[in-house]
Amino acid sequence: MIRSGPSIPIPRTVPLLPLDDKVLLPGVVTRLQISRRDSIPLFEKILRTFDSKELSKCIIGVFPVRLPTPTPSPASTRALKDESSEPDGRNNNGTVKSKKNDYGEGEEAIVVGSSAGQVVPMRPGNGGQNVHPAINPAHIHTMGCAARLVRLERAVGGFTVVLEGVVRLRLNKITSQSPFFESDVTPMPDKAVDKTDQELQDQIVALRSTSKEFVSLLQTLKLPAPVLTQLQKFLENVGMIPGQVVDLLMSTIESTYDEKIMILDAVDLKERVPKAIELLTRQIHVLKISQKVHDNVEGKLNKKQREFYLRQQMAAIKEELGEKETGEEDEMTIIGNRLNAANLPADVQKAADRELKRLKKMQPASSEYSVIRNYLDWLGDLPWTKSSEDILDVERARKQLNDDHHGLEKVKRRILEYLAVTKLQQMKGDVKGPILCLVGPPGVGKTSLGRSIASAMGRKFHRISLGGVWDESEIRGHRRTYVGALPGLIIHGLKKCEVNNPVFLLDEIDKVGSRGHHGDPSAAFLEVLDPEQNNTFTDHYLNVPFDLSKILFIATANSVETIPAPLLDRMELITIPGYTYAEKLAIATNHLLPKQIRLHGLVEEDVKVTEQALLKVATGYTRESGVRQLEREVGALVRAKAVEYAEAQERKLSNVEVTSTTAEYHPLVTATDVEEILGQEKYVNEVTERNPTPGVVTGMAYNGVGGGILFIEVSQMPGKGQLQLTGSLGDVIKESAQIALSWVKSHGYEIGLTNSRGQNIMEKADVHIHMPSGGTPKDGPSAGIAMVCALVSMFTSQTVPATTAMTGEFTLRGLVMPVGGIKEKVIAAHRAGVRKIIMPLRNQKDVTSDVPVNVREDIEFVYASTIWEVLREAFEGRVAARAGVVTGGALDSRM
Repeated sequence: MIRSGPSIPIPRTVPLLPLDDKVLLPGVVTRLQISRRDSIPLFEKILRTFDSKELSKCIIGVFPVRLPTPTPSPASTRALKDESSEPDGRNNNGTVKSKKNDYGEGEEAIVVGSSAGQVVPMRPGNGGQNVHPAINPAHIHTMGCAARLVRLERAVGGFTVVLEGVVRLRLNKITSQSPFFESDVTPMPDKAVDKTDQELQDQIVALRSTSKEFVSLLQTLKLPAPVLTQLQKFLENVGMIPGQVVDLLMSTIESTYDEKIMILDAVDLKERVPKAIELLTRQIHVLKISQKVHDNVEGKLNKKQREFYLRQQMAAIKEELGEKETGEEDEMTIIGNRLNAANLPADVQKAADRELKRLKKMQPASSEYSVIRNYLDWLGDLPWTKSSEDILDVERARKQLNDDHHGLEKVKRRILEYLAVTKLQQMKGDVKGPILCLVGPPGVGKTSLGRSIASAMGRKFHRISLGGVWDESEIRGHRRTYVGALPGLIIHGLKKCEVNNPVFLLDEIDKVGSRGHHGDPSAAFLEVLDPEQNNTFTDHYLNVPFDLSKILFIATANSVETIPAPLLDRMELITIPGYTYAEKLAIATNHLLPKQIRLHGLVEEDVKVTEQALLKVATGYTRESGVRQLEREVGALVRAKAVEYAEAQERKLSNVEVTSTTAEYHPLVTATDVEEILGQEKYVNEVTERNPTPGVVTGMAYNGVGGGILFIEVSQMPGKGQLQLTGSLGDVIKESAQIALSWVKSHGYEIGLTNSRGQNIMEKADVHIHMPSGGTPKDGPSAGIAMVCALVSMFTSQTVPATTAMTGEFTLRGLVMPVGGIKEKVIAAHRAGVRKIIMPLRNQKDVTSDVPVNVREDIEFVYASTIWEVLREAFEGRVAARAGVVTGGALDSRM
């Protein structure tokens, strides 16, 4: 430690010991395990040079290492309370226990400033000596501490040393790095306390007060009495040696490596004392909170024991007096009455009686008491036999469904069929609810349709969002052996609805997570959605069967691709395709516009939007299968009129005359106003804006959430007959391109591309086929005939009209095969401005049954069974065959 006079001379040049996880302060004694290769030679030399009795004359400069990216970890030592199995951190004999450090080495209590008589238990670190990377001299801190060697012993892999800090050192330069560091230093002792410095004297007073509070808190931790006594004596001299007091206290509190270095750098007492007071105050707050938590826990335990004892006494006294609680006052009676009122099935009643008997034998303080109590509460709250009465008026249900939704005839027809069957067999009571799955693009009204169905049937509605559900227990519940176990989403919904025949909407069932270490949630639905099995659905928490057969399950999905086949087999699929412009116009007029007017605080007389304006919004500002974006744009129109209406009302209240700049409010929104409010149109008819170009053909696509059109572009260049494909294409569509090119090459003479049958049209040319929107993956066989037409168009320099689109699979024999997604593709093509569509002959029935009448009236449909018919219609007779070609019938496609 630092004396009032320099009793220990500090040499100008001293050996340097770098530490990368510990800071040594003057007056502090610590033990280090030395195992670093650049430090071992130093202590080898000390053993050779000094006798064991002269070790105290050896002075070493101990400097912390500041790495470029230091890891935030506590580098301080604690003297507050050793972590041990005993409450006071001592052995049975009252001595402080030794503790294993992070490296498995024993640590003993070390005294601080033993030459001055003060003793504080310390926890020495390893000094960073267990980490062997070489020290960069540039990372050594400029401030350190001169240390006196107290003890030096050989150990496995190095040395064990005990050092006592003497005085701060400033590092001038490193004079040597091998075999160990040596440095030129300057001692930085504390200056004598100036009694006339009022600022310093005030800081010392604050330090004395904070230190006393800190020591008083240490007494509550039951540290050894001699340690506390010597610490109190040392603190009495804070007025004379405040710097030494600060260094000592900083070694006893919890502080970070950077905070220790901050204290080491503070040579001036006016800088060091305030920083120490701040850290001491923080440590005092931590100790107070820890003590408060400990007292609360201990108090709660004692309170529970006392309450249990008093309850037992009170129960015994009442039993002797014949005043045992009855009726509503008896908790067991309340639970029993609830279970009886629930009208449980026989097997469930048996399980409830067994658990109730166990509950009566338990003490309320038992942890299992609350588990059984919650279980019985769930059994009593579930609607085992309680049902809502269905409204079996088919005509009324039809009217409500038509009022709520435009179109969707398949779904409405299926619900009316269910109501009719239920009405005919209501006396038998054996009608099972169907399992419907509504599949369609986002925004077509799948979720709102579920609410409308529940309202039409007079049933309660509950929505379960399945997006992102990865745990099987979310569906089937957790077993009661787990802490905090609860039933699954199905049982939760039944409890909320309070009836056993609600309408459950399983939203986004295609987003359910796949099999993982938490189980397979989609497999859990195999029992829930099976009408032959769900009458005995067993939740893991309840562990008794519950009848789900009366529930009407309606699932929604954007695509069936991600739904497992066994689960898909249990549901009745109803496809909801995208809306046509006529349907969007009807929905906007009858539903979206009135809804937005109400939401914006207006009435229908305040805003009038013409049909032409709504149609312009649908065609020029939206390009979607559903109506969500359309609703946003309609809301923007209403908001604009709401601003005009509010300004008009303000002028009216202020009696402002209407001028040319403040026109009178007009509620009508016309097509001209739409562009002023919403800006320029975002979308134009993609095909009508294009000019016919050789090698460019319009195709039709279906992506699972709606249809669209795509352009196939073909160009040729000098080469060696190679084919290049770009546009993020899948394997199937690449094969279609290869088939198309092979057919064109083999029929070059018939088409008129070559002068002889054996001539190769690509002998000195390469062909590049590209599909724009490269960020969107594309796959499937339906672009086959479009690729053939694009290749023929490129080779013959003939164009296909931009308003002509086509779809169909193609074979090497020249046959046109049927494809899927016809309704979605046709609606998307109509939306894009297509006026003629060429498709397989066997898809004619899909157009007749699925495509709306108004769309069929606007588009000319051409059905082909061979590629020759496709070429004739696509090029309008401009590409003719040299020889007659026999056309074959269409074949079925399994794609």
